[in-house]
Amino acid sequence: MPDYGNPIRFGVFPSPEASGLDETLAMADAAERGGLDLIGIQDHPYQRRHLDAWALMATVLARTERVGVFPDVANLPLRQPAVMAKTAASLDVISGGRFELGLGAGAFWQAISAMGGPSRTPPEAAGALEEAVEVVKLMWSDRSSVCYDGDHYRLSGVKPGPQPVHDMGVWLGVGGKRMLAAVGRLADGWVPSSAYFPPEKLPAMSERIDAAARDAGRDPARIRRIYNVMGTVDGSGEGALQGPPHAWVEELSRIAVENGMDTFVFAPEEGGVVQVERFAAEVAPAVREEVARRRGRG
Repeated sequence: MPDYGNPIRFGVFPSPEASGLDETLAMADAAERGGLDLIGIQDHPYQRRHLDAWALMATVLARTERVGVFPDVANLPLRQPAVMAKTAASLDVISGGRFELGLGAGAFWQAISAMGGPSRTPPEAAGALEEAVEVVKLMWSDRSSVCYDGDHYRLSGVKPGPQPVHDMGVWLGVGGKRMLAAVGRLADGWVPSSAYFPPEKLPAMSERIDAAARDAGRDPARIRRIYNVMGTVDGSGEGALQGPPHAWVEELSRIAVENGMDTFVFAPEEGGVVQVERFAAEVAPAVREEVARRRGRG
């Protein structure tokens, strides 16, 4: 796979568990101090132990000044896309352009339906996500009013606004063939997770995105590649994303240059704030340097 040449960025993926709020906010503060670029918050409204993702994201934005925030990824079946578009744009305005929108088709359908949401088949979930991207972008447009007539969502002359204050992206956390093609046609970013899609699976998935982008007349390099990476820096576990900092630097640099991923959002398996600090100090800057070196050599 190509290296698209995009800037290399880093983030952190703290838990939204209510019982761990102090540590979650401390991890966000560590990301801000450490020069990381993003904080991703998972969105599972049916999870009784979790805080509401959008309330937590607003809180994180309010206590930081530089770092960006995004839902990693928003639960579409329980969040109406036109209203979510307005909330996302509002957070972008309030934060001075520090919000991005990650969307997911949904999972855990029994829990979603128990909370009053739909129970969708895989084709229905894919179709709803494709429609949602279109609805969100209409709601961010500068048109006086917008209409949309889909199988899952409709707009009937609604007046969009406010608009985001920066060129906010819509990133999709997907893995199936149909939805990877939808990333290429419609979206601004792709958000896979190493727990579900290890590095060796990325090239074939990315190629499907690129092919769809080219067929749609889009430049594949304009699609950001955000990789959620789970592990422990200096851990004793087995696997590609374990071990001391130099092992992380080697692996993430290889994934960036060989697989085209440009953003790494770190979810520490243990250690919380200490792990975030170590990732920010010993991994992120070294990966940037190594990728620059390999790009120069290449």
